[in-house]
Amino acid sequence: MEDQKLKKIMYVLAAVAVVLAGVLAYIWYDKYTVEKELESEKADLIGQLNTLNDDYASLSTDYEDVNLQLDSSRLEVQLLIEKLTKTEATNRAKIRQYERELGTLRTVMRGYVKQIDSLHSLNKQLTADAAEARREAAENRRRSEELSKTVEDLSGQVAAGAVIKARGLRAEAYNASNKVTDRSSRVKYLLATLNLVENDLAEKGPVTVYIRVKDPEGILLLNGTQKAFEYNGETMICSASREVDYQGSDVELGIYLNDIPEYAKGIYTVEAFTSQTFLGTTELMLR
Repeated sequence: MEDQKLKKIMYVLAAVAVVLAGVLAYIWYDKYTVEKELESEKADLIGQLNTLNDDYASLSTDYEDVNLQLDSSRLEVQLLIEKLTKTEATNRAKIRQYERELGTLRTVMRGYVKQIDSLHSLNKQLTADAAEARREAAENRRRSEELSKTVEDLSGQVAAGAVIKARGLRAEAYNASNKVTDRSSRVKYLLATLNLVENDLAEKGPVTVYIRVKDPEGILLLNGTQKAFEYNGETMICSASREVDYQGSDVELGIYLNDIPEYAKGIYTVEAFTSQTFLGTTELMLR
């Protein structure tokens, strides 16, 4: 009887042991499965952080302050990777905290991407505006140079047009009876005549006309009353001169050369000037 009771107890204990072993096996398997899942989640989270770190490394701008912000955020990612690596996969609270930090860093990165895109767009616009400004400046310089040249040309034309000119320069020799002669031995004086032509652009007022008379040897005839004048920056001596009132209309004038002791035979050259222009030249033949 006692043997039967003992057997029953042994059966019960064996059954309990089997059930207990099954329960323990299930608990161990469940724990193993959970740990594997947590390790996988941790590894996936580290992978996401490494990808985010690479994404931060690929961002750069021409703006130093933005680059400093990018470097700071990238350093946060690297520190988070280090902390996650050292954290046990089973520490769910920490893992969830790091997941939230990862989400925050992603949000920050999206903000940087938008900011960089805006800066690039602004930079492109500024570059385009600067190029357009340079083009307009170059065009304005070209127009200014063309205008300056036009003004210079017109000024030159006006200046050239404002010069007093002459026509009909003649030279004749006269004897003591005030008659024209070509006999050198009978010449008393010379008379050069010319017309200052009409010119509304020319300066109005007193104008001095100078003549230079050279004998056949090229020597300037002087009688002691000659004067110096400036022409083209050069000081010249005249044989005789006369001042007239020029008001833009034709002026006929004559200039006398007196008191020359004697005249040689040959060709005399007569040149006429104002202080601004050469009026012309003519010749006189004495025999």
